[in-house]
Amino acid sequence: MTDLETRAAPTRAGALRRAAPALAGYVAVRALGLLALFLWSAARDKSAYTLLTARWDALWYVRVAELGYGYEVRLANGDVHSNLAFFPLLPWLERLVAAVSPLSYADGGFLVSLVASLAAAWGIFAVADHVYGRRAGVCAVLLWAVLPVGIVQSMAYSESLFTALAAWALYAVLTGRWVTAGALALSAGLTRPVGLAVVAAVWVAAVASFVRERRAPGQDGPRVTAEPADRVRRVLGMALAPLGTAGYVLWVGHHTGKGPLGYLDVQAGWRNGFDGGYAFARFVAEKFTSFPSALAGAGLIVGVASVVWLYVTGVRQRQPLPLLVYTGVVTALALCASSYFGSKPRLLLPAFPLLLPLALALAKVRMRRSAAVLGSVAMASAVYGAFWLNGSGPP
Repeated sequence: MTDLETRAAPTRAGALRRAAPALAGYVAVRALGLLALFLWSAARDKSAYTLLTARWDALWYVRVAELGYGYEVRLANGDVHSNLAFFPLLPWLERLVAAVSPLSYADGGFLVSLVASLAAAWGIFAVADHVYGRRAGVCAVLLWAVLPVGIVQSMAYSESLFTALAAWALYAVLTGRWVTAGALALSAGLTRPVGLAVVAAVWVAAVASFVRERRAPGQDGPRVTAEPADRVRRVLGMALAPLGTAGYVLWVGHHTGKGPLGYLDVQAGWRNGFDGGYAFARFVAEKFTSFPSALAGAGLIVGVASVVWLYVTGVRQRQPLPLLVYTGVVTALALCASSYFGSKPRLLLPAFPLLLPLALALAKVRMRRSAAVLGSVAMASAVYGAFWLNGSGPP
């Protein structure tokens, strides 16, 4: 399935009823993960809520919401960690929640993540249902929920918010709602740097549509025609899509006085950049210098190979072009970043189309068997999430 299908989408109420099993399953899996976290944390005399809302990146988002931009930490080795590295949409929403309720900024971040994770689950279902059908959609949502790092979906981080915006933007592209897709891509671009992936998906899909319209009859299929108003909406969607990412990056450049590339300097202060995967390859290779770290190295190789295999399988299964572009960009940016190697599983959370081949396979087996598989993985994921967050956690 390579061409975009613009069949009429169901009404909102009908869409919610259709997605209800997926959303109910998602809530159950996340509730299990949170229960495991609270029990594990209580046994270690730790606050599970603090782990979810007041550690690592969550603290940086709260500082942006509370104090605005300009806060930085200078390390002994000369590195400068600036809060300009964190895109503004989540802090804006935290500030909004705090302004209209008695909740704190951290509480607002947690609430936004909970709501956004449900919206993300619904968006993932909508995309998978559109491409492969309802049962595959349910399986895709549950697979996303039971990922080993799925606990991040409930943290005051931006992954759930970004995934929700990206999933619904992709669904809007697949259903021909170009202005909606552009607006959602704009919002995704205000959430994380990887918003570029959503922009790329919108642009490639729009360009492909224009190319199909200009194709002469008999050249690789029938010619596609579109109304002038649809072409205008498509162009408007393309114009809106990059404004979020470009606007924030240009503002950072102006704010720092370092021009359009100022944001790259901010990331360099965190020792983060794009090197094609060289630093990550060295990191993996160093694992094989001793035992048992070699086992971790082997696990990393298997993990990367699995991601590549899932992407290639998606290509072979002829996933729609916007999904392939989006997934490719998210995966490349996650695997080829030059720092924070422990964060790579978390950075891959938004790449949900990688799960579609597995969802399609699960949808073809008996429901009892797929339920048993997903239930077992959900238990393991809940235990791992509780262990992980009480330990090293997501940097």
